[in-house]
Amino acid sequence: MDEEATPTGTTVRFCCGHGADAADARITLQRDCPLCMLLAETTRSREQLLRKAAPAGRAALARETRIGASYEWICSRGHSRFEASVRETLTGPGCPKCARNAQAPAARFEGGVPFMKPGLKLGTSQAEQKLRMLLGERIRLPHRVNAIRISRTFYGKPEVWPDIIIPALKVAIEYDSPGREGTSHRGLKEASDREKDDALAEVGWAVIRVRTGGLAALGPYSIVCSGVTDSAVEEVVRLLGAIRGEEAVTALMRTKPSG
Repeated sequence: MDEEATPTGTTVRFCCGHGADAADARITLQRDCPLCMLLAETTRSREQLLRKAAPAGRAALARETRIGASYEWICSRGHSRFEASVRETLTGPGCPKCARNAQAPAARFEGGVPFMKPGLKLGTSQAEQKLRMLLGERIRLPHRVNAIRISRTFYGKPEVWPDIIIPALKVAIEYDSPGREGTSHRGLKEASDREKDDALAEVGWAVIRVRTGGLAALGPYSIVCSGVTDSAVEEVVRLLGAIRGEEAVTALMRTKPSG
């Protein structure tokens, strides 16, 4: 059995502190354990993961190093408890009943509908705020929507929460940066971004991604740039016209171009 993948009786210790006790470790690896690495890629903490687990498994999960280990989890919507691996919980659909509900006829009918989700708290960077401000000077942006229904589940939820939503054009805008650690929107997070874009495309929405900090384009509507500038915002407006037509974009402009 692989010692590195065994939380009980392992002789391997990781620099995150998980694995064997310092006194018992035969090998100390200068990297985080696989679970901590996945948490970092999905921008979550172990404390957040522990809150999702059933109480009986939390002590073991606090020491866990494996992403393939199965635990019992509690659905945040009050459905029955379910068993899944750590990887599935962090990157998959979550509760099976939530996944089935998202595929129900009523849910499919609501797919693509933007709405305001009360109490939704998402961290907003200064760059995201600047992007919204500069774009808002060009076109009218709604302030009463923060989520879009999808026809599948994304991290166990039947909706996604783009940075900027333009319902009149059915276009969402995302600001992507590698962050201070240089790992955001890379690896599993990049795969998650692609899944999010696919989920929105299924319900008729397009996604424009402003990609900075050396991040490569994810698709035809990616804007690779050094930061949020007037020229980057100009490219966003150009893409809006290319996606939905110049006439539709002109109708939203604060100062309409003269004929």
